Amino acid sequence: MTAPSWPDFYFARHGETDWNREQRYQGSRDIPLNRTGQLQADANGLLLRDLLERDGVDPASLNWFASPLSRASETMDRMRAAFDIELPPVIHDNRLIEISFGDFEGRLHAEIAREYAAVAPGERDESYWGFRPENGENYDDVAARLLDFARELTHHAVVVAHGGVLRVVRHLVEGAPRSDVLNWPPPQGVIAHFAGGRMTLHAAENTWDEPVD
Repeated sequence: MTAPSWPDFYFARHGETDWNREQRYQGSRDIPLNRTGQLQADANGLLLRDLLERDGVDPASLNWFASPLSRASETMDRMRAAFDIELPPVIHDNRLIEISFGDFEGRLHAEIAREYAAVAPGERDESYWGFRPENGENYDDVAARLLDFARELTHHAVVVAHGGVLRVVRHLVEGAPRSDVLNWPPPQGVIAHFAGGRMTLHAAENTWDEPVD
């Protein structure tokens, strides 16, 4: 699957939630940030401010997109608090919602791994891209959403969304192999800068142990 021409943009995964910490499938469930996640979001705002200053980018010239799920929208709001100028409004886009894990949501990763060994994080092969839990989505479904979103991403932007979304974005923008991104744990407290079809990760000064997505 090929993507349209993607502009340069900055992507942040939301901060930690209790379900991340407990290693539960979260997906489209609206689980709020915990205190660690709030601190990660605050630190990411300072990091983004520094990156934009380094790159000579006016924050007011950007489009600001976020998943409407509260863990992403609060992360975006906390990041924007690092700026002392008026910014364009946040566009909450349903196409950025995390992949739905359907009946898996709320269950522990370890519990699901005992029943479906091939879906365990770190042990997935390329076939997992098409795996759809009961009442859920697969990664092709998410890719279709993001390709549709990309047609509107015609201006440099900041995007705050989810780990599964970032996996698919890496595949679409960089052409990273599906088997690689499926087993990559997208970090929290980090900003991914996509430029020229490549991703560069930037970490905030304060770091936390990252749960596997």
